[in-house]
Amino acid sequence: MPNSHYENFPVASPLLPRHLRAPVRAVYAFARSADDLADEGDTPDQQRLADLFSYEQELDRIEQHQVPQTALFQNLAPVIDDHALSINDLRNLISAFQQDVVQRRYPSLAVLLDYCSRSANPVGRIMLQLFNVNNPQNRQQSDAICTALQLINFWQDVAIDWQKTRVYLPQDEMQQWGVTEEQIAAAMVDENWRGLMRMQVERARSLMLSGAPLARRMPGRFGWELRLIVLGGLRILEKIEAVDYDVFRRRPQLNKADWLILLWRALRFVG
Repeated sequence: MPNSHYENFPVASPLLPRHLRAPVRAVYAFARSADDLADEGDTPDQQRLADLFSYEQELDRIEQHQVPQTALFQNLAPVIDDHALSINDLRNLISAFQQDVVQRRYPSLAVLLDYCSRSANPVGRIMLQLFNVNNPQNRQQSDAICTALQLINFWQDVAIDWQKTRVYLPQDEMQQWGVTEEQIAAAMVDENWRGLMRMQVERARSLMLSGAPLARRMPGRFGWELRLIVLGGLRILEKIEAVDYDVFRRRPQLNKADWLILLWRALRFVG
């Protein structure tokens, strides 16, 4: 699975219809570059926030039918117009990136899920709009898939995020299981850690399965893309369980053998 939510765009997928490749690339370039502004290099936080604010201003220009000032947004503007993309979805992504700059702990599941609603769910909603299948049921199931993917990324990357001074595990649930940040720093896996991670894995799996009917329902290439995404997320959860929740020493990730398993499962992913 990818390390960041913007990688859930199927940028180079052969399953992507030719007429949508350029629009997806334009949206991906926006999301990728904004995420990099928030997360890459040694830029001071105030500069990161100022750079992200400039992205908000460019979206304002597009909404007001003005010509954007940068090539990135000049490429994005016709995609927004041609596919009636919600600018609010793009703003929500920026909001999540801004939050990445200033917030590194999450006191409760509710706060974490609110972050996911802006960091991950807009990606799925944009894809629904591009494929012209944007309706309330599809949005609800897409949100479940995208939130699950974001959570799976977090549980897969606990050690990596710790190196970035970030902890996405809800603080109240850590306290419930008696897991401390010192334990994360020491990469200590005990029954308390396993209990906490088992809860997170089961929650992510339940969310993913609640959204899975969307992947079964979508026809053609989009359906195949979604099935592989759903099954890939579920496979990572299996691999977290297979290492007995020790994501510190054995980061779960997909290999060639896993992709063969996913292709076989996708063929049987019906009804």
